[in-house]
Amino acid sequence: MSKPAIRGQHLILRALNQWPKDTIRPEVQFQSVVRKRFEQPKLNLSEEEQLKEANALFSLLDNRYKKTYPITGTLLNPKSNPTYFADLLKELEEAPNRSFLERLMVRMKGLVRLQ
Repeated sequence: MSKPAIRGQHLILRALNQWPKDTIRPEVQFQSVVRKRFEQPKLNLSEEEQLKEANALFSLLDNRYKKTYPITGTLLNPKSNPTYFADLLKELEEAPNRSFLERLMVRMKGLVRLQ
């Protein structure tokens, strides 16, 4: 492996080390899946391809696309369910800290919807 290819590999691993942990599914982490992909011996990426992969990972880490294309207006507040995204964020924040019984109750509420 040439020195620039090692540099690309190093940048990819550095980006993966900075990737946040998934609290919703702690047993399946994005960084471990991508790391396995790059450790495959039959995966022969050129230096340019590795640098592109590293750039893509760093752009996702920095929220480059969220900053470039901000979501505003009525897109986050659909008329059919204006609080959908706020409720979704609340649910995602609460989910990792729930006990077994709380998770079971939420699942039962989802199965039986009384309106």
